Amino acid sequence: MSAHDTAHDTAPAAASGTTEPENPFRPEHDTRDEAPQFVLPLVVRLEKTAPPARTDALETAARAVLVLLSDERALGEGEWARAVHDWQDARIRKVVRRARGAEWRKAETLAGITVHGDATEVRVFPPVPLDGWPKELAKLQVSGTDLDDPEPVGPADPAVPVLWLNPGLDMSAGKEMAQAGHAAQLAWWELTGPERAAWRADGFRLAVRTAAPQRWAELTGSGLPVVRDAGFTEIAPGSCTVVSDHPALRGRLR
Repeated sequence: MSAHDTAHDTAPAAASGTTEPENPFRPEHDTRDEAPQFVLPLVVRLEKTAPPARTDALETAARAVLVLLSDERALGEGEWARAVHDWQDARIRKVVRRARGAEWRKAETLAGITVHGDATEVRVFPPVPLDGWPKELAKLQVSGTDLDDPEPVGPADPAVPVLWLNPGLDMSAGKEMAQAGHAAQLAWWELTGPERAAWRADGFRLAVRTAAPQRWAELTGSGLPVVRDAGFTEIAPGSCTVVSDHPALRGRLR
């Protein structure tokens, strides 16, 4: 994964009643490449002695994106609103870097939000220009985020939004964290205001799971939002990486 981890989607039209800007992932935004490019930085705490479990890291990264998008500083006249607006006007880029020890403590001094999982800490920062990273973040490594689940991961709660990973792709944990973030954001843009408020009140509970091979085709053809990667790193352009299976969106398909 790199500063060019980017996605677009195939998704149903945004539900009526929302007052937020239209979904910035939509492919008809042909002028996005002409706009100044921004990136959303995410930093995962990765100490040598206690690395987080892979699924916990993916879920925490996805929740971190939602926490940033719903934060009052990112909305209206908030101090991060301009940066978030400019980021969404261009390609939706996310970068996951790793930090430990003093690196993590320095990252915590920058404006941002730390989101906690079961044993994972991810700090999300307001978007920055693609070539204008703060020095405390620019020197952090992108590679080395290879994580595993020490125990088998159980089935997801059917009442909780599930971000389904493509079982046919081999992605690093860092790449999957960014893709899960894309999927969470894509679902967010498809929800109504009350649906977003309910998800936020529930602490943005969600699950990330790898779809069964026989179910992947069903998911991608279901009408649920699908993240398609731009193909800058690790996988081919246009690859379907994640399906956003939020109960509210699923209910509209019945």
